Amino acid sequence: MRKEMLLLFICFCLAGVLIAGCTTPTTTPPATTQATTIATPVPTTIAAQTTTPPMKTIVSTAVENGNFTTLVTALKAANLDSALSGQGPFTVFAPTDAAFKKLPNGTVEKLLLDPKSQLTDVLKYHVVSGIYVADDVVKMKTIKTLEGQNLTVNVTKEGVFINNAKIVTTDIKTDNGVIHVIDAVLIPPAPAVNQTANTSAVKTNGTMKSGT
Repeated sequence: MRKEMLLLFICFCLAGVLIAGCTTPTTTPPATTQATTIATPVPTTIAAQTTTPPMKTIVSTAVENGNFTTLVTALKAANLDSALSGQGPFTVFAPTDAAFKKLPNGTVEKLLLDPKSQLTDVLKYHVVSGIYVADDVVKMKTIKTLEGQNLTVNVTKEGVFINNAKIVTTDIKTDNGVIHVIDAVLIPPAPAVNQTANTSAVKTNGTMKSGT
């Protein structure tokens, strides 16, 4: 009986060893996470090249129009084109080429021969400092020019006249002023001649001699 019990115990032990040997613990290796770094593209900033368009001046507008070649030639001869291409602002009563042709033959050529004096005065007589659109002009009686004398505004049934010139087109706006087109050249009136003689007294043999 003791032998049978001992044999049975040994059998249980062997069975336990066999079962333990067959059961191999399975350990799942930890998952290796490979961090994937996605490179964020660096935004490329392209410097915006802002090109400022050239200023649309009174002179450039007159050139582009094509009906003011004589006026532009005269402005360049008198070196006034640069002034009218500046900041201004100016109001210009601009005579067309047809308006210049109304002058007596040789008048323009004569003016161009002496651009620093009479031509400059004539051109400045067409220019006013500041901006005066058509609605402003018709409310005025006179307008002072850069030449120093005034223009006369006359509103009639036939239209608006500056001195003897009719305004045929109004409010051509530029970056430095406004142009009103006229059909005649404005000639400034001659300055009043000083009639007072410059008399100097010279004593000769006790008498007063008047001389100039």
